[in-house]
Amino acid sequence: MKMTVEISMYPIRDDYLGPIKDFIAKLNLYIDLSVVTTPTSTRIQGEYAQVMKALTDTMAASYATYGTSVFVTKFLPGYEAD
Repeated sequence: MKMTVEISMYPIRDDYLGPIKDFIAKLNLYIDLSVVTTPTSTRIQGEYAQVMKALTDTMAASYATYGTSVFVTKFLPGYEAD
């Protein structure tokens, strides 16, 4: 099943841009996924299992490296944005 996830990251720290850029860079390493970044969120599209693995791995890496962040997501199963 195809999955689209829209995600926004809000690091709980003053220097928030570095963690956000690192998170997005890690998502872009998944070559089987489409990753589109806008000023307010990033959209990830692909097969459900691959999208969920990418989110699990990149969020865990972010928590381990930078500590607490808030992630706001929208999950749209079966939807592929243009």
